Amino acid sequence: MKVTRVVAGAAVAAAVLVSLNATGAPAASTASLPAVPGAVTLESATQARAGADTLRALAKRTGMKIGTAVDMSALANDATYNQHVASEFNSVTAENVMKWSEIEPTRGVLNFAPADQLVAFARANGQSVRGHTLLWHNQLPTWLTEGVASGDIDAAELRKILKQHVFDVAGHFRGKIYQWDVANEVIDDNAQLRDTIWLRELGPGYIADVFRWAHQADPKAKLYINDYNVEGLNAKADAYYALVKQLKADRVPIHGFGMQGHLGVQYGFDGRALQNVQRFEALGLETSFTEVDVRMIMPTDNTKLQAQANGYSILLRACLLAKRCTSFTVWGFTDKYSWVPGVFTGEGAANLLDENYGQKPAYQAVSQTLALAG
Repeated sequence: MKVTRVVAGAAVAAAVLVSLNATGAPAASTASLPAVPGAVTLESATQARAGADTLRALAKRTGMKIGTAVDMSALANDATYNQHVASEFNSVTAENVMKWSEIEPTRGVLNFAPADQLVAFARANGQSVRGHTLLWHNQLPTWLTEGVASGDIDAAELRKILKQHVFDVAGHFRGKIYQWDVANEVIDDNAQLRDTIWLRELGPGYIADVFRWAHQADPKAKLYINDYNVEGLNAKADAYYALVKQLKADRVPIHGFGMQGHLGVQYGFDGRALQNVQRFEALGLETSFTEVDVRMIMPTDNTKLQAQANGYSILLRACLLAKRCTSFTVWGFTDKYSWVPGVFTGEGAANLLDENYGQKPAYQAVSQTLALAG
């Protein structure tokens, strides 16, 4: 299966883009469900379509998982959103509900209910679940950050708290998560270890610690280190390469390198993604693209949409052509619920579908590349 997708991907990926550029227009909008009174049940608004044209059906033939981040409010209240999550993807990631601030907003009081609902939804729809994330410097609970800042939580206690968090969360989902983003964004854009409470209080050894703890809590999950701006060959990716090489030498149970894939049309794209993936795989890791979206300066136009399709295609082709790239996850699939406009002023339209669930050239590029690779 892998050989088929590699040969086909190399031979025809360029043809996909030529075809898209020739048409110069997005495909017709997908049909939406009738209005549903009240909230939608999390078991899925409809049964996932069995058609061969869905992304999940196309990806299945390549041996690679196709996933999306999931907004749990939209999943519960938007029938069309719910339907698309169920039908188009065979892997799901919690956009927020597995992060520390959501699970433990009050110290010692754990709230797994929203994350459990996503796991149940995935099980009902034959999907796998990526865990995101056990350790990050953002979206930490206030009691933790304020406790460290005030000195009420010293380094020794912070290490115990972190260890307990990893065991609580990874242990709760033991056997239900196929990949965990264990350590997220630990290197900054200057290719140095990021200045966080973890580095300041615990020293650089915290990275190895969280992987060892996660492996103890869930021995079967694949454990990832994950970051943005590491898709191509650059200094930040080099720093991760050196870090992973050292972790492997120290027998730390690290299994995967996650490249987020938050791109911007205005910045262009590094065409060396495949080379980057291959060098991490040579260290003995599997790889994944974990949070792919391609934003643009608004308003949209046909040139930007075609460039966006190219950005998605570059990363997807790299995954398909690599030997151990196991999943390709988009960070949301519809502009209706995108995080981008709220963070990047004047930018947006980053996803595969528009705000009305209409297919954009990016969706067609992903669909056709998967079809040709399968």
